[in-house]
Amino acid sequence: MSDVIAALSAALGSHNVLTGADIGAKYKSDMSGSGESLPRALIRPRSVAEVSTALRLCHEHGTAVVPQGGLTGLAGGANPRGEDIALSLELLSGIEEIDVQAGTLTAFAGTPLARAQDAAAAAGFLLPLDLGSRGSAQIGGNVATNAGGNRVIRYGMARALVLGLEVVLADGTILTHLNKMLKNNAGFDLKQLFIGSEGTLGIITRVVFRLKPLPRSTATAFCAAPDFKSVLNLLGRAEGELGGPSAFEVMWPDFYRFVTAHPATKAQPLPQDHGFYVLIEHQGNDAEADPARFEAFLGAALEDDIIADAVIAQNEKDAQSFWRVREGLALDTLPHLVNFDVSLPIGSIDDFARDCRQRLAVRWPLEGENHAAFFGHIGDSNLHICVSVAYGPGEGMHDVDEIVYATVRDFNGSVSAEHGIGTLKRDYLGHSRSAAEIEVMRRLKAALDPKGILNPGKVI
Repeated sequence: MSDVIAALSAALGSHNVLTGADIGAKYKSDMSGSGESLPRALIRPRSVAEVSTALRLCHEHGTAVVPQGGLTGLAGGANPRGEDIALSLELLSGIEEIDVQAGTLTAFAGTPLARAQDAAAAAGFLLPLDLGSRGSAQIGGNVATNAGGNRVIRYGMARALVLGLEVVLADGTILTHLNKMLKNNAGFDLKQLFIGSEGTLGIITRVVFRLKPLPRSTATAFCAAPDFKSVLNLLGRAEGELGGPSAFEVMWPDFYRFVTAHPATKAQPLPQDHGFYVLIEHQGNDAEADPARFEAFLGAALEDDIIADAVIAQNEKDAQSFWRVREGLALDTLPHLVNFDVSLPIGSIDDFARDCRQRLAVRWPLEGENHAAFFGHIGDSNLHICVSVAYGPGEGMHDVDEIVYATVRDFNGSVSAEHGIGTLKRDYLGHSRSAAEIEVMRRLKAALDPKGILNPGKVI
């Protein structure tokens, strides 16, 4: 191991290869807090050539490399072991180009998402990918985990927004295909192999995003619905009559009651006695007509008893207070909190929530200090679950995992909607993928990373 560190220091400069006490504690784990070890060394390359050199040397020495972005993941995908070398992309940052004619943005992988969004907006465009962690999350990590976020219902996952990629393979080979064309069927679309692969097949160094026109109007409302059937009815009407909402966030009453009762939220848009709550956002290009159209849409939904009540944001402050409720930050104050990000067929989501809640309640009665809250994007099949229970002797988070993921399997869902598999969901991958599919994943891994040095132990 000392030989590879010496080789890396000689090639990259000792200031770019940190060891021991010089490695900050933040490089131990992503936001899951599940990492336990600092890496043996931390590399912070400043160029694509340096990434290539680092991987070539690690490949020659058979040394494992764990790529790290903004460390905002929740699946343990960026956690190093004590013998691993961590490769942080944080210094490989910056907007390389905005092509106004093509409607694209090209940036280095370490660029924070918010910085890319701001650059796009300054040029008159929208970069639709949006996450709560936008200020810290890096675009390379967003693409490597096929991030989703709040606006997937209209614009799709990260995969739908990436036109081109540059990737460095395990042996240092640089694959540069910074395509800016929407139509390009010249052979295999290799970028799709790396999007969502969590750094196990190659390290993303540059990304070409497809941009959209910057919206001229945004209307936001907080609604109450009597039941899940009405929620789905409202979603269908929004997709048909509004041309699709830009966000459609659904909250079960257990979530809404807990969050709005907490002093940290400082908002309660509607009373706590409704069956479901929906935050709906519509973005359009007609600043004069769109708000009236949105209000008429909600009025018709009220007249048809699809929703029982609604309040429309009158300004940006109102809209932010609605989103503060949906973000549910009050849940972070609960002890032993376990977060889940799963997908289910849309029509089955409420049945799943009921069944999952019941299974959890059999083990830990959901009253007093025990909580289970359900909320999510819904229109893109995505459901979030937050569970906080008082464990008995010998119990822990894996007991919660077993119940939730078994229920996901029984409802033909996915154990990972958008945070990836990492290490925390690896044992449950078979709940959502067949043995044949997992075997193909192993073949791809063996073909592109024959020594198994890239992010070992993650995903498969």
